[in-house]
Amino acid sequence: MWSRATFDIEAGSFTAILGPNGSGKTTLIRTILGRLAPSAGKLEVFGRTPRRGDPTIGYVPQRPVFDPELSIRGRDFVELGFDGHRWGVRLVGRARAAAAAEASLEAVGAVDYSDQPLGRLSGGEQQRMLLAQALVGSPRLLLMDEPLSYLDVRNQRAMVQLIRDVARRRELTVLLIAHDVNPLLPHIDHVLYMAAGKVSMGTPAEIITTERLSEIYSSPVEVVRDSRGRVFVVGLEAEASHPHG
Repeated sequence: MWSRATFDIEAGSFTAILGPNGSGKTTLIRTILGRLAPSAGKLEVFGRTPRRGDPTIGYVPQRPVFDPELSIRGRDFVELGFDGHRWGVRLVGRARAAAAAEASLEAVGAVDYSDQPLGRLSGGEQQRMLLAQALVGSPRLLLMDEPLSYLDVRNQRAMVQLIRDVARRRELTVLLIAHDVNPLLPHIDHVLYMAAGKVSMGTPAEIITTERLSEIYSSPVEVVRDSRGRVFVVGLEAEASHPHG
């Protein structure tokens, strides 16, 4: 976990949240969603205390394992997110919900397979449905918890490019938890790095350096880049170095 952290997320920016397991990445997301209260200090989202069911926040959780026999259509799954912050069966506004779902499906390029059962879609297609559902309520902030973990390298790159494109078109602020920063490097504006009870934020060039990570971990580490520009950290235990590829 972390403490004594002070940071601001710039509106419209794309920020990667990095760090070893147990460093508090998911805790931060849950706090922004209003599911946890800070043990000390203050966290504000759009100038107010976070609350559950805030429609201005879209959320893509760690990808669930969908039953292959799950028969709900992709578009119906997406539509469920339209007023998911409310309880009960939708009796009015069905046309609006359907139109919003269609717009979200178009935004993520998933219209062509949106009438197929969700459980029969590929991992990349399911991830697009989760993203479409998070977008259906027209949020201002998009939170994503390890959306690349179950994807191969090709789909990781395609997903990050899609997120970047959608965020620009919709003027979204994006916070994305990742284990490997390499697919994100061409697209992110900032890195929020959590480790050893500390939080450090800046551009990738400012944070992912030998000097800065050695300071964060209070231990000598070395950041190296290969001929393809991929980042690797040398000198840490596997758990700590895992976020960098």
